[in-house]
Amino acid sequence: SSTATPATPSAAGPDRGAFGQATLTGFASLPAQTFVPGSEPSGSLLGTAPVNGITPPFPGQPVQGFSGIVRRHDGTYDVLSDNGFGNKANSSDFLLRIHRIKPDFRAKSVQVLGGFNLTDPRGLVPFPLTRQDRTLTGADFDVESIVRTTDGTYWIGDEFGPFLLHFDRKGRLLQAPIELPGVKAPENPALNGGQPNLASSKGYEGMARSVDGRRLYPLLEGTVNGDPAGTLRMNEFDLRKGAYTGRRWTYRLDDPSHSIGDAIAVDRNRFLIIERDNLQGDAAKVKRIYLADMRDRDGDGALDKTLVADLLNIADPRGLGGTAGTFRFPFQTIEDVAILDDRTLAVLDDNNFPFSNGRTPGQADDNEFITIKLTQGLQADPRVSR
Repeated sequence: SSTATPATPSAAGPDRGAFGQATLTGFASLPAQTFVPGSEPSGSLLGTAPVNGITPPFPGQPVQGFSGIVRRHDGTYDVLSDNGFGNKANSSDFLLRIHRIKPDFRAKSVQVLGGFNLTDPRGLVPFPLTRQDRTLTGADFDVESIVRTTDGTYWIGDEFGPFLLHFDRKGRLLQAPIELPGVKAPENPALNGGQPNLASSKGYEGMARSVDGRRLYPLLEGTVNGDPAGTLRMNEFDLRKGAYTGRRWTYRLDDPSHSIGDAIAVDRNRFLIIERDNLQGDAAKVKRIYLADMRDRDGDGALDKTLVADLLNIADPRGLGGTAGTFRFPFQTIEDVAILDDRTLAVLDDNNFPFSNGRTPGQADDNEFITIKLTQGLQADPRVSR
């Protein structure tokens, strides 16, 4: 299990040495300035000063900010747009959307095959929405995590509530937003002058679906007031009952200044969790994927952590990501991991369009899609990669 350690790439603790340096096996990217065809302009609340060489407002809806991923097992993926341009106040013209993408690792490109906006046509959201047509925007919800269930519907984790949101396969809300009992973010519309107990944008950043498809495990990005610094709550939600079970686990960050980026189930007890610092480019020190185990064998009350990949130290002998040698994935926010087979992971960044510039200073980051091979197998439940 992890204890607070210096925020360095080589920080070592119990169970961290089981995996060695991962190897880059695929690289593809989607240009930062990729917009949904025929879509509405966006970014009108960002001012008119250039940001990383791009001047708002923008001609359409950017295909950006991949904050969650669903593997579709046909070479395509559903990816979730982030909430927009960084906060509730500037994102009312950013339409929340699920995109269908397909990476082509030979061409090193990512094709956008289509997608759909998230909507509430039945009026299930109990508070006022930004738009009369009930298309959801980044001023309504901050969507950060997504799973697809066995019936083809989507569950999405939000940071403003934090809420769980249930959508059909066309992005239409199926039930009212489900609150997390006892936890409220500053943006929660039901605060009514009360005090939040979670920091802004620290709601459901990661969410895993159990391998049997019966439960969700949403993971907060921030520490609830009163909990030990750097500890994050992972809750259990029963899909058949449509309710939280009351069971809860703790993920302990290596440093309280870190954040998590995504979570995905490996088997009944284990998850892959992305942990990162808030830095980018050469300054980035911690971009890691941990194997986190609920069984807490050392008894410290937190998920046991094993480092499986350091995303700032990936072997790239073939030069797939540029020059042969060591490949770095130096983005501020890395928010997507998928298991392709027992030793291969897909990892994507959230480019915070147009703000992040971790790859090249002064230039807006692309959406990069990489695959990496681990030094050993995860021994994952076979259902994970079917």
